[in-house]
Amino acid sequence: MIRRLLLMLTAAASVVVPLPATGQTPELRRLSDGKPDLSGVWQAATPANWNMQAHPAEKDVPASLGIVEGDEIPYHPWAAAQKQQNQANRATADPEAKCYLPGVPRIMYMPYPFQIFQTPNHIAMVFEYVHAVRRIFMNSPHPDGPIEWWMGDSRGRWEGDTLVVDVVHFTNQTWFDRAGNFHSEGLHVVERYTPIGTNHIQYEATIEDPNVFTRSWKISFPLYRRLEKGIRILEFECYAFGLERTWYRPPE
Repeated sequence: MIRRLLLMLTAAASVVVPLPATGQTPELRRLSDGKPDLSGVWQAATPANWNMQAHPAEKDVPASLGIVEGDEIPYHPWAAAQKQQNQANRATADPEAKCYLPGVPRIMYMPYPFQIFQTPNHIAMVFEYVHAVRRIFMNSPHPDGPIEWWMGDSRGRWEGDTLVVDVVHFTNQTWFDRAGNFHSEGLHVVERYTPIGTNHIQYEATIEDPNVFTRSWKISFPLYRRLEKGIRILEFECYAFGLERTWYRPPE
């Protein structure tokens, strides 16, 4: 019986599923200007908010294969030491523990849904987590800096069916995850949103920060459209230092 089952599994694994030709996008919903319609409620299904690199399960932390391409974050030596210090103090040092805005790209893989509203000149993202909002202005330049914003300044353009978003003007007060991975105010993020079907977007972000990293590096993961009937963004009320509490009573 076991031998027969193994033979069946081997045969199934050898089946080749035809893929679209290179450069060919599956059928997509499109706006009147021909661009892919990204509007709707989306959510990542990754534990990267705990740790964006591959890691085993720990107490209150699910295991993950990671979202960092190559699974290496190329810190300068001083920054690698700072990351370890951040991790040791994460229960109170992580800005998320203080209910601050999580920044970009972290907001994209927080474990909560978000909604995209799209017009030809402006794309808005409304997040369930702490009522965060991102505004992506299309085909326009960044304002002169330096400016330190929690969510940066986002400017978008289309490359074929891929939405490319350039994000600059960050504060240094956000982390990438609860493991202490961090950046400076010199962070530069280039996001790519590529539809791979009506209900899936492949998300990729290239991260640069010469103050902290020796080279650029990438993260990638899929976003999934929420298809429940009547799905909408609800409220998430954050309580500071919730990572070290199992119960909390708001002040009366």
